[in-house]
Amino acid sequence: MRVELVKRPQHSALFSALSPFIALGLTLVAGAIMFSLLGKNPLETFYYYFIDPLREMWSLHELAIKAAPLILIAVGLSVCYLSNNWNIGAEGQFIIGAVAGSILPVLFPQFQSWIVLPLMLLMGMAGGAAYAAIPAFLKVRFNTNEILTSLMLVYVAQLFNDWLVRGIWRNPQGMSFPGTAPFHEYAILPEIWPAAGRANWGFVFALVAAVAVWFMLSKMLRGFEVKVLGQSPRAGRFAGFSAPRMVFFAFLVSGALAGLAGISEVSGAIGHLNEKLSIGYGFTAIIVAFLGRLNPLGIVAAGLILALTYLGGEAASISVGLSDKVVRAFQGMLLFFVLGCDTLIHYKIRLVGTPLAKPAEA
Repeated sequence: MRVELVKRPQHSALFSALSPFIALGLTLVAGAIMFSLLGKNPLETFYYYFIDPLREMWSLHELAIKAAPLILIAVGLSVCYLSNNWNIGAEGQFIIGAVAGSILPVLFPQFQSWIVLPLMLLMGMAGGAAYAAIPAFLKVRFNTNEILTSLMLVYVAQLFNDWLVRGIWRNPQGMSFPGTAPFHEYAILPEIWPAAGRANWGFVFALVAAVAVWFMLSKMLRGFEVKVLGQSPRAGRFAGFSAPRMVFFAFLVSGALAGLAGISEVSGAIGHLNEKLSIGYGFTAIIVAFLGRLNPLGIVAAGLILALTYLGGEAASISVGLSDKVVRAFQGMLLFFVLGCDTLIHYKIRLVGTPLAKPAEA
């Protein structure tokens, strides 16, 4: 006997719209059970997760800082996933974008001008796009599975960054700690409202990117091409759309936005390149993309929710004593239920019995 998923002829539009909220509710129920088994009070834990981080103005700025890279990366991933290109390596593109954008302040610290920061942002986008082009090329040229290649390149990027900040780019005055020298003032992304908190223009970049990609997907021919090739490649070929060109377009857009997130994080929230550049933004952004239903505007809301779990996880770790692994497990539950709800709304489960073997004739 085996289990099959059979596509429903028609699915409920109501349940499809409510799917993210159902998934969130199931995550809360499962999280409450997990916290209870760990000996924690679920209500107290959820308070520190979702309420405590929103009580102060500075917390809202921290929320914007955490949400900015998630939204930027997830918006780019939505283009990939809608076009049926499975980029799982945004974490690596995030890191390479940060490294590429850091070249000017690290290698040419004497070059100090207003143009440094725009050049850093462009170099970060170019670095992320170039790194994303590798799995795109391998898929188009050799029909390689982009899930595997993009994922494996993440570890290459992590090790390369670690080698840089512990080796040739390490700050000589850094007391042997890994990391570059602090960026000069022309290489720092300015804060939006310095008097209220340290949220920087990375959050503005995220909102602009979300609106721009939403406009492209909903109002432009290229957005129609993305959706057609993603839903029916055969129909796209009849319409004259090029699948190989779409692979490169989707990966380049995704990589560029991931690279912009990387250099924005380095030049804004951190102020220098170090070995702990990312806390899993590239992987968490996958949850954000699907929680936002691959809609750039929905991704903004989803990014704020996931950023809240980051801040809430830190608060719960301090106040309740949760480990980092439990915090990540709670985030993973959300992705599991989002994908599970979407799957069961669009498909039904069918049990298929294995036919009995006929007896051999004498």
